[in-house]
Amino acid sequence: MKIAMVAPEKLPLPGNGSVEICILGIARELALRHQVTIISREIQGLPATEQLDGITIQRVPAPGSVGYTKAAIRLLSRHTYDVIQVDNRPHSMATIKRAFPNIPIVLYLHSLTFAQPGPSRLALMRKADWIAVNSHSLRQRLGRRFPLVQRQMSVVPLGADLTRFKPAESSEERLRLRKQYGVTKPLSILYVGRLIPGKGVDILIRAMSLLQRQMSVQLVVAGKGPPRYVRRLRDLALKQKVHVSFRGQINHEHIDQLYRAVDFLVCPSQKHEAFGLVNVEAMASGLPVIASDNGGIREIIQSGTNGYLVTNYRHPRSFTSCLHKLANSPTSAQALGEAGRASAVAQFSWARTALHLESIYTRLIRE
Repeated sequence: MKIAMVAPEKLPLPGNGSVEICILGIARELALRHQVTIISREIQGLPATEQLDGITIQRVPAPGSVGYTKAAIRLLSRHTYDVIQVDNRPHSMATIKRAFPNIPIVLYLHSLTFAQPGPSRLALMRKADWIAVNSHSLRQRLGRRFPLVQRQMSVVPLGADLTRFKPAESSEERLRLRKQYGVTKPLSILYVGRLIPGKGVDILIRAMSLLQRQMSVQLVVAGKGPPRYVRRLRDLALKQKVHVSFRGQINHEHIDQLYRAVDFLVCPSQKHEAFGLVNVEAMASGLPVIASDNGGIREIIQSGTNGYLVTNYRHPRSFTSCLHKLANSPTSAQALGEAGRASAVAQFSWARTALHLESIYTRLIRE
C-alpha cells in the first residue's frame, strides 16, 4: 500500500506536539509493511526530503494554512497513492479530497479544536471517506455536533513507543536521572503538557501546597505556555510556598527519561480531554497516574486498578487526598504502576493503532 499522511505542523517536532508524535509513531509501524510518505511544513536547516525509519518525509513551504495545503496538493500530484490521511485539519482534508476525488481520504481527528459546530464545518467533514477519532468520548461529542457523519466514524486509540517508555531498569538508573533533572525531594510529582488555562496546573499547585504540609514533596512541571500565564503559575507557586521546578518544554525524544526520574504523574485537566497521551506514556513507564475523570482519560484508566481517576477534579484537595494515600502505601503505588505498564502493553501500542488504521485503509481501497 502507498500511504500519504499530511501532518498539520512540522516533523520531527521539537517538543511535545501530540499530533505529530502520533503521526510519527503510527508511520513507523505502517512503514514495516507499506510505503509511507509524510508531508509536513518546512523546517529551516532540514532537507526538503528525508528518510527516517523507513518513512519518506517531504517538507514543503508553508505560507499559512491555505498555502501549505496547496503545496501539499502539488507534491501529492507528483506520485500515486492508494490512500491519503489528513490529521486534525478538516478544511485541508476537504481541499485535498476535491483535488483527488478518486483516492480514499481519511480524516484523523485528535480533538474538538478544529471541529467546531456549524453547517460549513459539517460540509467539510462530509468530504472525508472515513473519519478516525482517538476515543469514544470524542466520537460521542462529534456525533452530537455532526449526526450526519456519525456512521462514517470509528475509534482508533493512540499508543506509545513501548521500547522507549518503560520503567527504570535499576535503582542506579533512576538515581542518575533524578540527579540529571534536579529531583531532590523524597516524593516527586510530574506534570507534562501545555501550560494554559484549562489544563489544571493551578489546581495541582494548590494540591501540592496542601500535600507538603504532611510530607516533603517536589512538583516537576514540563511544558511551555504563554509567558504571562506561566508567570501567573510561578507567582502562585511562590505564594503557596510550593517546591516546584519549571523545566520548560523538553524534547519528546528525552521525555521518557523524565518519567523514569519521578514517582507519580498527575493529569489535572479541567476541560474535555479527547485522549490524554501523557497518561499512556507514564503508564508505559511504570508510573502511577492520577488524572481527572474526564473525557477519553476514563477509557485509559480503570480507577483503582491501573491508575486513579479524580471525580472532583476542580478541587485541589481531591488530588491531595489521592497522592497522600499512595505516598503512604508504596506497595499499592508499585502495584498500580505495574498494572499501568501491563495495560499500556496490552492496549496502547503504536502497532495496535497502525493495525486499526490499516484495516480502514484496506476496506476503503476495496470499496
